Amino acid sequence: MTQTATFGPIATRKLTRSDGSILIHSEQALQPFPQTITQKLMHWAGHTPDQPFLARRNAAGWGQPLTYANTLRRVEAIAQYLLDLQFAEGDTIAILSENSLEHALLALAALHVGIPYSPISPAYALTSGDFSKLRHTLTLLAPKLIFAQNGREYAPALAMARGLFPTARLVSVEEPVAVSFNDLLATTPTTAVAKAHERVTGDTVAKILFTSGSTGLPKGVINTHRMWCANLQQITQAFPCLAAKPPVFIDWLPWNHTFGGNHNVGMALYNGGTLYIDDGKPTPDGIETTVQNLRELSPTAYFNVPKGFSMLLPYLEAEPDLRATFFRNLHFLFYAGASLAQPVWSRLEALSRETTGRVVPIITGLGCTESGPSALFANWPGSYSGLLGVPVAGLSVKLVPDGNKLEIRYKGPNVTPGYWQQTAATASAFDEEGYYKTGDAVRFVDETDPDKGLLFDGRIAEDFKLSTGTWVNVGILKASVLAAGSPVVQDVVLAGLDQEYVSAILFLNPQACQQLADLPANTPQRVVFQHPAVQQFVDALLARLNQTATGSANRIARAIVALDPPSIDLGEITDKGSLNQRAVLQHRAVLVQQLYTK
Repeated sequence: MTQTATFGPIATRKLTRSDGSILIHSEQALQPFPQTITQKLMHWAGHTPDQPFLARRNAAGWGQPLTYANTLRRVEAIAQYLLDLQFAEGDTIAILSENSLEHALLALAALHVGIPYSPISPAYALTSGDFSKLRHTLTLLAPKLIFAQNGREYAPALAMARGLFPTARLVSVEEPVAVSFNDLLATTPTTAVAKAHERVTGDTVAKILFTSGSTGLPKGVINTHRMWCANLQQITQAFPCLAAKPPVFIDWLPWNHTFGGNHNVGMALYNGGTLYIDDGKPTPDGIETTVQNLRELSPTAYFNVPKGFSMLLPYLEAEPDLRATFFRNLHFLFYAGASLAQPVWSRLEALSRETTGRVVPIITGLGCTESGPSALFANWPGSYSGLLGVPVAGLSVKLVPDGNKLEIRYKGPNVTPGYWQQTAATASAFDEEGYYKTGDAVRFVDETDPDKGLLFDGRIAEDFKLSTGTWVNVGILKASVLAAGSPVVQDVVLAGLDQEYVSAILFLNPQACQQLADLPANTPQRVVFQHPAVQQFVDALLARLNQTATGSANRIARAIVALDPPSIDLGEITDKGSLNQRAVLQHRAVLVQQLYTK
């Protein structure tokens, strides 16, 4: 039966101060939350022991999911193994590999007895040519135990790690190079596990999440138990439908990122729900896996990045049965990580109306790794691309003038205390009142009514001036390009610092370009992107955009197609697929030069 989404209250309070800064708070009080995240695991193991918690497809299908009761039993066994290793203060666990049942169990065991762990981007170990980011993150962590799902697949990375830390315990599930994960599961727990858990407090470090390194090498964001639990309570108050009935998620988002690891796994655990691990992702091969999973399972909320929704759309439009399964129990769709193009948004709304007779709300917000992640939500029906919403309960938001923009800053129980082993970075991240400086710019929908929410206004550091002294609002202009260019244009980086005009480097969707050029699916990507039909589309796109341009700051004079995909080694892209403007401009200087060669 179709269910109606329910959302929390959105009343806010606004105060403008004499220095020009603006404070915004939610009128809703933050309700009590547990001191540690695994208190929720213990709660559900006692109250709904047979409720499925985690499942992952294998060769035979979804198999037997981990229930809350058997998850807790396994967690206690692994926790005893960890205690037997006698972790000292500052010792950590590093997890190198992808989302998996064993990854989750090891993480929960570390959380249960107060050992900090860090899920590191698998790309650092598998696709990197020099392991520079992996070496950097491991050096900061100095791990006592290192986990990889498959010992053979991760053998080069593990060998490098062993060279750095000869005494570290190397644990794998498949083809272990040292210790088998089964050894951890076979450990008999003692009363030491319960005693260690009692010593865990809200201030205990739960995990270290590394940023994508958009402005240099990754920084390790400290996530305490209080920070994580507070944010999960804030999210639940914003979306009380999650607590009304155990949620069901089918999710691919990587756990080394706060969106997948904190928000999605955390919301399933916090509310006694089920998370099906989707081994797909928004790539030409991975989307097929995602679609197959969605043909079989009906989520109650579905989370993705804009690229993922764009790639899913053609399947939903082509398959009525998939649509029926997908929308059957869906309270809302949620996107983050980048702006969702309005044409994609409109097509999703049309599909939900066609399938269910109602529009399934599309929700987003604003946050970052440092805020746990959620700080704002546009948690009401009828929102639109670019709308960020209002602050979550218990969070104080400060808007600080920066030129002609307002930078948004956060202070509250869900905000990080700082960066792991990086005191200088920690000191510079907060202002004199203790607010975390995000670097994100926002503006009011209506300055007289803060309940209408805030709009994204780009990144403070991304904006640049033309040689005329005119500022270019990168966030707004980029959103316009993506909206007009969807689905062919997948992402865009804008150039023009100290130049006479704005230009663009376009990253295109290979499948959409193949269809546009009427080329076979196996045509090399560079050939597809250089097809005359694609260039004609780009030319027409610029002409269409510039018809509504009001001046040099929002007119794109020239554009060039990036023939090679963005590189994670060079910091051009994150695991979620979002682009780093600074890195792209730096490493594609030849393209920029072409754009400004007469």
